[in-house]
Amino acid sequence: MLRLRAVCPFPWRLFHFRPFSCEPLISQMDKCTDEEQVFDFIEKNKAVLSEKQVGCAFNILWQFQKQKTSLLKGVEWIRDHPQFLTLYNLTTSKVGFMNDDTLVNVLYIIQHFAVEAHDPLVEALVTEAWRRLERFDINVLSKFSTCLADQHLHFSPLMGKIADIVNRNLETIQDLRSLSVLMVSISSLISQRFQEQLVNKAELLFDTIDSSQVNIARRIVQFLRNIKYCYYPLLERCNKVFLSHANHLDLESISKILSLYHFLQFHSFEFVLMAKKRLTEMIPLFDHPASFVKLFIALGPMAGPEEKKQLESTILLMSEELTSQQALAVMGAMEEMESRNSRLIKKIASILHKHLDDYKPLELLKVTQALIFLHFRNKALFVKLREVLLSHLKISVKSSEISILVCAISMLPSPHIDEVGLSRIEAVLPQCDLNDLNSFATSVLRWIQYDHMYLDSTTGKQLKLLQKLDYYGHQRLQKCNNLNLLSEELKSLKGDWFVESLLEETVAALHCLMDEINYVNVAGISSFISRTNYLSTLILDRIASVVLQHIEKIHPFAILAIILPFSVLNYDPPQRDEFFGTCIQHLNSYLPVLDPLMLVFLGFSLATLEYFPEDLLKTIFNIKFLNRLDSQLQLLCSSLSMRVQFRLMELNRAVCLECPEYQIPWFHDRFCQQHYTKDIGSMNGVQQHIYKMLAEVLGGINCVKALVLTPYYHTIDFECILDKRKKPLPYGNHNITLGKLPANHWESNTPIVRSRLPPGAERIALEFLDLRAFCRNIPHLKGKSAMKKRHLEILGYHVIQIPHFEWNSMALSTKDARMDYLRERIFGEGKS
Repeated sequence: MLRLRAVCPFPWRLFHFRPFSCEPLISQMDKCTDEEQVFDFIEKNKAVLSEKQVGCAFNILWQFQKQKTSLLKGVEWIRDHPQFLTLYNLTTSKVGFMNDDTLVNVLYIIQHFAVEAHDPLVEALVTEAWRRLERFDINVLSKFSTCLADQHLHFSPLMGKIADIVNRNLETIQDLRSLSVLMVSISSLISQRFQEQLVNKAELLFDTIDSSQVNIARRIVQFLRNIKYCYYPLLERCNKVFLSHANHLDLESISKILSLYHFLQFHSFEFVLMAKKRLTEMIPLFDHPASFVKLFIALGPMAGPEEKKQLESTILLMSEELTSQQALAVMGAMEEMESRNSRLIKKIASILHKHLDDYKPLELLKVTQALIFLHFRNKALFVKLREVLLSHLKISVKSSEISILVCAISMLPSPHIDEVGLSRIEAVLPQCDLNDLNSFATSVLRWIQYDHMYLDSTTGKQLKLLQKLDYYGHQRLQKCNNLNLLSEELKSLKGDWFVESLLEETVAALHCLMDEINYVNVAGISSFISRTNYLSTLILDRIASVVLQHIEKIHPFAILAIILPFSVLNYDPPQRDEFFGTCIQHLNSYLPVLDPLMLVFLGFSLATLEYFPEDLLKTIFNIKFLNRLDSQLQLLCSSLSMRVQFRLMELNRAVCLECPEYQIPWFHDRFCQQHYTKDIGSMNGVQQHIYKMLAEVLGGINCVKALVLTPYYHTIDFECILDKRKKPLPYGNHNITLGKLPANHWESNTPIVRSRLPPGAERIALEFLDLRAFCRNIPHLKGKSAMKKRHLEILGYHVIQIPHFEWNSMALSTKDARMDYLRERIFGEGKS
């Protein structure tokens, strides 16, 4: 042997000698019962461990970690163990010899052991994986994409290469688990066309997975959230998976799904109800701040009074242990809960105060919003908050970040901003999208209002800044050539500045891009139009046309958003009956599964349009449905809950008055009595002025009543009664009871007959219609005002509507002219 070595002096060290079988060593590792035994094994066998055995060692260590309740402490112990360095060095020397699966798996586990992304071993593993990228199978590729995502390399060239591989091989991919991982990883840098292809592929493969694959469903919802696409067919199927395995969902999964649904505006009453039940059961199970904070955030906004009290008392006990991020999350949840626990608010605010310097701009805005909403007052905190916001503003260069900081400053008790702040705003205006411009404008208007109220001045610089905002807003709209991009910017736009300065230009841009309205974006465009109160017959006709052509491609969940602008603006498209009939027909098969809130709003919107689908109304006015609705109302914030209750009352009223043949009872008497007292309000200046004139016209104050409550609880500005000779009747001369229904109104839904009026007498309702009763751009009566007129006529009133633009016109600028106007409207005559 020595002679042979002498004769053949080969570099023997280049050859890796291994035992004849790896299995015995792997079998020994498999028998280890804890990490210490694994590390002992590594120390004893480090000279002979192969790359396969190194990979196996990592696998076993990771399996032990996943079984622990406190993963972080275990990870620290592993990383700091002396033999971890041995394993680290062995891995470094064997990177090139590992097979694809082992290579990526080791990278995945090392990252979970909190080894930094810039560590030489991590860099070596990533580099080697990059070399082999084209040959990776779909499972290995998906795990590698997760590793890159964990390193925040979503926009890296390497992730782009992965996206390209997925794009080229999409037709052959049959594994939805791996595809769902890849979809989430590459979602930040793919085109809209590729997004749609991935959605279609996921939908195609969904039936191939086991219904227990909750993680796959959750990743698909995460992908839809990442690309901001509320695709109902996939969301529904994922939701069914979540509901069918509700008992297996842990706190992490439930809170994540609720967060995703909230972002996508996807409403599943069944999931929320299930989540509330499961989370309530978990309250006694968590005593660690990190876990309990997650529970507080997820359960708090939908918890009942008792659960809220329990959550708040427990979090107060843990408050000393909360980190800065946990305190911020708790304060945000308290805002959603509309908490009035002053002790807890004060405690959490003190923690926020302590950590203000650590928060990023968006987090500082959340702090400001929560403190203002919860009516917290602490001068020292707000002074410190202002200092921190201004210090960030001086160094920030991103337009979105500067708009966030300026918005937060404008909400403070003293919202004034200095010259440096104004110059920062002006510097970024050319980069701003419509949302940033709108945010700046809202902030500037707050400053102007504050200066006017407290300083009795308005600086020219603020007005000049508003002019610049107008200019850049118009420029952006004029250059816009893509409807989907414009629609994305319009989603959350609201406020006085946008309406006054940019609405006309926005509608003009939509007219130019009208041909791009399709079945995908039609609901979003409809939603925007209904928010603006701007009647564009061209756009609404285009919406109706697209819906009629592509109704089968539009999910029933989107029908409410599509119908809403027609309802709000009181507009009938040319194909009225076909359009509304098609929408209603499309909904029928989904009535049992639609969210109760959506059904109530849908029923009211259709009633405004004088459509009363029998199937829809029988679904709503049903004891089982109303019980479901009551359960859901308990999960909502007080303002939304009250809005839903009023819409149900208004729908009930509309059905009773306009469709008595359905024999649906009026069951809102007690509700209305609680909300409409004898004093139903006070007259504003215009109403007082009209009231005095009516008294003169009618012959005395006893011939007119103001702010009258009618049967079925409509309120009208003024009421008078004329006899058959058109002479006013004073109220004191006959027995008339107003605002009360006949004794049999629960049993009979026929229009109320005023038999106690003298023969031939007529009841007159006079309504002053302000700006809110009309479309913003033309004097066209909106849906609710038109419906109220119908109802008053059914109740036996002759309705006289006084539009603000007539009453305030030059023609009626004198008292005599207005008196003549009232006489003409009431008696049908001019000057007396």
